[in-house]
Amino acid sequence: MQRGLFVTGTDTGVGKTVACAALMHRYRNAGPVGYWKPIQTGIEVDDDTSVVRDLGACSDAEIFDEGIRLERPVSPHLAARLAGASIALLDLEAMASRLPADRGWIVEGAGGALVPLNDNRFMTDWMVRLGFPVLVVARSGLGTINHTLLTLEALRARSLRLAGVVMVGEPNEENRRAIEQYGRLAVVGEMPLLADLSAAALSQWAMSGLDHDKLLLAV
Repeated sequence: MQRGLFVTGTDTGVGKTVACAALMHRYRNAGPVGYWKPIQTGIEVDDDTSVVRDLGACSDAEIFDEGIRLERPVSPHLAARLAGASIALLDLEAMASRLPADRGWIVEGAGGALVPLNDNRFMTDWMVRLGFPVLVVARSGLGTINHTLLTLEALRARSLRLAGVVMVGEPNEENRRAIEQYGRLAVVGEMPLLADLSAAALSQWAMSGLDHDKLLLAV
């Protein structure tokens, strides 16, 4: 049976991919880990799997490179339609069944929690089918309280297990406090925008600034 963590965001481009690479650094010493990006749009410009492979200093065994790959850098439902295809949850489940069971998997979503996958299914429907606890990546600045609380509300409405929040950007104590108080969920890391975005720099931050209390291992 597969086990792992699903990483979603409050928006696209919020920092999910770098957060996934940081998670690889943080937890590989706790046991075998792996990374999977089931759906990637804009594949000719963005290749999140390649980014995590490099920034996470991942071995081949730590990367599951099977997935739906679409050319246009738009929402999954639209990218699939423009490619003359449709994303089916059954196809995603079939791929998930092939994840090696010898490790915990960090699974990265595409865009935010309510991004449509097809005419009647959303990213949250895929999260429910997969059954992993969900980590939310959010910006640290103005507007994040509303965006993060809305995301948490949508996830809770679908009875998804929430693992925590990672905030990306300049640390903002008031926003962090508000998210923890009103969202009733721990912020497990405040990831700065690293001037030197390298595997070494990211590893250093992950080991010192991500999930001090190992809350993510307990979900």
